[in-house]
Amino acid sequence: MYKIYGRIQSRASRVIWLLEELGQDYEWINAGPHDARVLALNSSGKIPVLQDGDTVISDSAAIMTYLADKHGAFTYPAGTPERAQQDSLMHAVLEEFDAPLWLATRHKFILPEDKRVPQIVETAQWEFNRSFQRMAQRFQGPFLQGEQITIADILCVHCMSWAKSAGFSMNSDILKAYGKRLRERPAYRKLGELVETA
Repeated sequence: MYKIYGRIQSRASRVIWLLEELGQDYEWINAGPHDARVLALNSSGKIPVLQDGDTVISDSAAIMTYLADKHGAFTYPAGTPERAQQDSLMHAVLEEFDAPLWLATRHKFILPEDKRVPQIVETAQWEFNRSFQRMAQRFQGPFLQGEQITIADILCVHCMSWAKSAGFSMNSDILKAYGKRLRERPAYRKLGELVETA
């Protein structure tokens, strides 16, 4: 059985969502950054961490790629043009959605107060919205890459949920409708159930 360490209100939710979609058994360990259980597996103390027997993997995107490849679902085969496009979407979401969201979050309440730069938050919001509109132009429908849902969709919609809670603008009706549709999936709804039991 897989073990996943991390808070639901973190990038760990991406991994749990995927595990639910894959129908895999897992144990969720509700642990925050630098928890002793996390540090025992990942010296950086960052979450999420996946334990698969003796194998330990950190970083949500790496974990998602590993699981999708291992189970042959939510991904295109390695070495295909479709996989190259999927990887391109993954990197775009990480660099253009996740990065400004994390930058704004750090400068809102994570960094020591004397290290925070409030003006950065506004810049991050502007950068995110510009990238969001670019992603809308790449969107093929019904999923990012067309007919097949992939881990890029899970990553994208997680970032959209994060952006919504952070008060970021998302000026694309197409992508907002897409995000709403994916959040109605039973596997995504499982996240809300876990929050209630935490």
